[in-house]
Amino acid sequence: AGTGTLLMALGHQIGEDRCTIFSQDISQRSNKMLKLNLLLNDLVSSLDNAIQGDTLVAPYHKSDDGQQLRQFDFVVSNPPFKMDFSNTREKIAAMPARFWAGVPNVPAKKKESMAIYTCFIQHVINSLKEGKGKGAIVIPTGFITAKSGIEKKILQKIVDDKIVYGCVSMPSNVFANTGTNVSVLFFDKSRTADKVVLIDASKLGEDYKEDNLQKHRLLPEEIDLIVNTFNEKKPIDDFSVTVTYDEIKEKNYSLSAGQYFDIKIEYVDITEEEFNKRIADYQDTLTKQFDESHKLETEILTQLKLLKFKK
Repeated sequence: AGTGTLLMALGHQIGEDRCTIFSQDISQRSNKMLKLNLLLNDLVSSLDNAIQGDTLVAPYHKSDDGQQLRQFDFVVSNPPFKMDFSNTREKIAAMPARFWAGVPNVPAKKKESMAIYTCFIQHVINSLKEGKGKGAIVIPTGFITAKSGIEKKILQKIVDDKIVYGCVSMPSNVFANTGTNVSVLFFDKSRTADKVVLIDASKLGEDYKEDNLQKHRLLPEEIDLIVNTFNEKKPIDDFSVTVTYDEIKEKNYSLSAGQYFDIKIEYVDITEEEFNKRIADYQDTLTKQFDESHKLETEILTQLKLLKFKK
């Protein structure tokens, strides 16, 4: 949950008087900031639901019987992408029903490269209400074209089960806490959509400097373009596309918009005279190039004969 920026934005969209927020974050500092944000955003009634703890090892929010994860109407998450969680890896792996696609192994080197975000994707999906829950999670863009491993298993499940609703690939450096290229993955457990909307927004935005750091941001009109295109499922050349689940399977489960864009070939109408002239020009060029090639070949052979003669 972090400091709750995403949660506050979602709460405002739903309406402060119409929602209750539940959160959990391992960082005590982040949780204190989140509680402060709840106070400042007219969400005081949700204060007791802001929990500090390890979501993966010990999820706090449970169903009434205390056995299952609590199910929510909306779930949003901006998780860490990679982290050394080797100390808790075995505890998490001992819950195969929760982590159905698997848990990253501990690498011999670079333990900090463990792809912890794959566990959070599974947690988000598990926490959505069946038949109506919607969710969004920020992920590294490399995930959406994964060819193997846990990532590929997750892709296959969300496509085969028709849970994935859309994907937006963002520009580089648009998120303050990572330089990694990121995408936002959207889920909808109502399974009522027959097509998935994929957007490539990676070329949008502008560079700017803040505290001598190079950053990138989307302009307000670009944000409107992304939101409207997504909501309307509107195909736009080289920007967005809507595809069926079967089409995604044919593309090896890729959620990258660019892999579905049409390749455009521009045709120019020319007269017969112009066509004949171009062909004649090409022939002249080729003849000259062949002549030069023959001259060079003759010179090389002459030089080789001279070398043999000298020997």
